[in-house]
Amino acid sequence: MKPFILLDPGHGGIIDGTYQTAGKRSPLWSNGTQLFEGEFNRAITQGISQALTLRGIENKIIVPELEDISLRIRASRANHLATQYPHHQCLLISVHANAGGGSGFEIYTSRGHTNSDIIADHITHAFTQVFPNKPLRSDYSDGDSDKERGFYMLRKTRMAAVLTENFFMDNEVECCLILMSPTGRQKIIDYHVKGILAWITDSEKRDLSV
Repeated sequence: MKPFILLDPGHGGIIDGTYQTAGKRSPLWSNGTQLFEGEFNRAITQGISQALTLRGIENKIIVPELEDISLRIRASRANHLATQYPHHQCLLISVHANAGGGSGFEIYTSRGHTNSDIIADHITHAFTQVFPNKPLRSDYSDGDSDKERGFYMLRKTRMAAVLTENFFMDNEVECCLILMSPTGRQKIIDYHVKGILAWITDSEKRDLSV
């Protein structure tokens, strides 16, 4: 089955200089810069979309607006799009930046063993290749690398779905040197794309074995 990748940039963007989501931003750093997570999320999903399009892989950003669209509408859009592509294997990736103290990368799936675990492992592996010296915040208690939570976008979408938390916006080094830098953002785009491509290859092999 052909892949169809749905991309969800978490939270809102910036409209006429006003950030659309309360909170969800870094501290104001000593150099006067500040990260707004929704802007970061949109930059990453746009980069992933462009890279997939160049490779001929069908994809859709489910929140093209700058407004902060509700989780209910986001999930509804994803599920509706999946019905429009009944002969495709759909995958949802929701992109975020982390906060709360810490460093590194983590990826979430819904609870239990599902098809989402497969894409999570591929993106995790790609992260370790692109950022070999950065922490992978994993949970191998159930035999795979993802963390499991009941996040709305993972529970309410009817397809393989993962949520990525890409470094910590309240960590000054990670925020300024990775999340806010063109080079860092490109690397984040790269490991998402590498993981998606590996998942597609894996899916094609499974189809041939059936």
